[in-house]
Amino acid sequence: MATRIRKSAAERKEEIVNATLRLAGEIGPDRITTEALAKEVGISQPGIFRHFPTKSDIWEAVSQHISTILQTKVSVSRRKDTRPAEELHDFVMGHLAFIVATPAIPAILFSRELHSENEKLRAFFAGLIKKRHQKFSRLIAAEIESGLFKKSLDADDAAYLILVLIQGLAMRWSLNNREFDLVEEGRRLLDLQLEGFKQSSG
Repeated sequence: MATRIRKSAAERKEEIVNATLRLAGEIGPDRITTEALAKEVGISQPGIFRHFPTKSDIWEAVSQHISTILQTKVSVSRRKDTRPAEELHDFVMGHLAFIVATPAIPAILFSRELHSENEKLRAFFAGLIKKRHQKFSRLIAAEIESGLFKKSLDADDAAYLILVLIQGLAMRWSLNNREFDLVEEGRRLLDLQLEGFKQSSG
């Protein structure tokens, strides 16, 4: 008879969070039940509630997990001579690669029902988007100042265009059953976008 290994509370919580992300990508966040989570993890439904008293607690842990991984995966190592535009490009590519590795992200981000039921999750993603916008705006402003980008370009507006590119691509990728290369398509469109920001060489 096989000996069942007892897992720590931290290990079990991590299992539940990972199972939530898996199921969110497979069936959608709004269809996840604690019963489905229990089956996915291989424990009883009361076992889920021992670690997370409410579903909101599960989603809060999921959001923190996403934030931690995002900081690790999307961070880029930069040389001293890296231009802000190069940093922006690499950051967006890292963000798209993170979405490919975590396909539940678009489903969670665009889940209207989940957001209406979970203010913390909605606020988390709103805050994440705000931070991304601030970073993009700062990098774009640096290249306006350097003369690479047009002086007439508004850094905040340009940053929103980059965010819309990421979100729109993620939505199209999700609706098309992930049948195209998100990173390569993102690279192609981002290069076009950044080229449009540049000063005319003529």
